[in-house]
Amino acid sequence: MERELEAVNRFAKTVLTEEQVYIFSVRLCDNEVDRDLERFAAEALETLGELFVGKSGIFDHQWSARGQTARIYRTEMVREPSRVTVAGDPYCWLKGWAYLLRTEKNADLIAEIEGGIKKEVSVGCSVARRVCSICGAEAGTCTHEKGRTYGEQLCFTELREPTDAYEWSFVAVPAQREAGVLKRFTQMDGGALLQKQAALGRKYLQELRKEVTRLAMLADDGVDGTVFASVAERLEEPELLELKRCYEVRAAKRFPAPPQLRQRTAAQAGDETAFLV
Repeated sequence: MERELEAVNRFAKTVLTEEQVYIFSVRLCDNEVDRDLERFAAEALETLGELFVGKSGIFDHQWSARGQTARIYRTEMVREPSRVTVAGDPYCWLKGWAYLLRTEKNADLIAEIEGGIKKEVSVGCSVARRVCSICGAEAGTCTHEKGRTYGEQLCFTELREPTDAYEWSFVAVPAQREAGVLKRFTQMDGGALLQKQAALGRKYLQELRKEVTRLAMLADDGVDGTVFASVAERLEEPELLELKRCYEVRAAKRFPAPPQLRQRTAAQAGDETAFLV
């Protein structure tokens, strides 16, 4: 306890005693994919561990000096090699030790923490990069969609390079199943334009897939449209364009375009209406 008090007193203006403080630990965040289909990289958790030392605890992310309740005085990365994340790597999480003063005002909060009522916490932080788990591109700039599975790999956004930690809060329903995360991100220059371009790219690919499926069904009566559409969803632009070219040729052979001018018989040679298009 003496070492804990020494760490606590780095943030106090007067020396606090064991009788004056209440110390508890919290699970801040981890590297598991959360309800928002996002997760922190393990390296990001290490950085957050440094950034959260000295940060205040509040309620429901309401930024107010009056809401400041506790303060984190040290953190630790906890690794559980026997547990594997959805992404397939070893599970780890960031543990924080916090203290609050044993005052009349805090008596109810201490009782709620001891009784397991105040349990879930969430963190407010900023990261420099949000990366697609499939291709490594900046999130929103590629055609991969969060929540979809490509091969056997789930698509989610990985949060990297934390730049700041604002606060941590007691909340009712956190984003992370184990701890909870409320994430605030820095926008990279041109981010909005890149996201718009990515959306247009996704729309283009979707229309291309529909067109290839239509042509395949025209070219071959035996093609199951539903099955082919499912296959087309896994293809990218180069493969789709090649299939489109091939099926256009085959469809044209099966259904040649009718002539715009009607064929005239000898008896109709004087019928000028044959040249009406």
